[in-house]
Amino acid sequence: MNTVVIPAKNEEKGIRQTISNCQFLPVDAIIVVLNGCTDSTKEIITTSPFIEKLHLLEFSQPLGIDVPRAVGAAYAYKLGSDTILFLDGDMQGDISRQLNELISGIKKENLDMALTDCYPNIHPSSPLAIQVLSFREKLNRRLHLFSQLGTATPSHGPHALSRRLLEQVPWKALAVPPLSLAMAATLNLNIKVTTAIPHDFLLSPLRNDEHSTLIAETIIGDCLEALSYLEGLPLSRRHGDVTYLGYHPQRRFDLLEEFLQGLRLA
Repeated sequence: MNTVVIPAKNEEKGIRQTISNCQFLPVDAIIVVLNGCTDSTKEIITTSPFIEKLHLLEFSQPLGIDVPRAVGAAYAYKLGSDTILFLDGDMQGDISRQLNELISGIKKENLDMALTDCYPNIHPSSPLAIQVLSFREKLNRRLHLFSQLGTATPSHGPHALSRRLLEQVPWKALAVPPLSLAMAATLNLNIKVTTAIPHDFLLSPLRNDEHSTLIAETIIGDCLEALSYLEGLPLSRRHGDVTYLGYHPQRRFDLLEEFLQGLRLA
């Protein structure tokens, strides 16, 4: 069973196109996690032509970044899914072929984590992007996976997971994507980049500079947590004199735990 998980927070302008991107995918269910929406995202979804495949998980309180992925993955697991594809609600680009390649990686190549290279033959010039990529590279080199993955990470771009991974990696770790990557690697699960989508092709709306900075700090902090895990140390987001929090304090792990208890997966 193949399932798409789409986290959505106030995505009324693009959610219809995002769901439409799934129309040519071999999927049995589309799980949309409504993450504290206050606009008409829900109403638009419920008029989708794919309504027979749709499962809506609605949270009135925002779950925070990445937590909706863990929620959707747990629900997909409960449905019996063996392949789970993650597609953010603001990704409006024509990327159906690449999404198919991610699913194929799990189904035909026996992978457990299929990733997207969002910087194929592209070298970002902004200091912020360079800093984030340096931490992504540091983690992948520490995992001895840099030659296979480059700087790819489940934090960035669509990706897919196997049921086998969900059975071994804690649900909470899915809400800290680099940590889930580190855990999967130490469990000798199969991880590979199976497609490439230049970041601009995702057609995600541009955000302000503050958001970009907070996202960067979130990913850096997540990488630091993964690195401390690999060293057998308490999870830390500190590097030198700086603690990289970003959006991490807004992650509602308590709501994730309540949801898992409701599914009897806790």
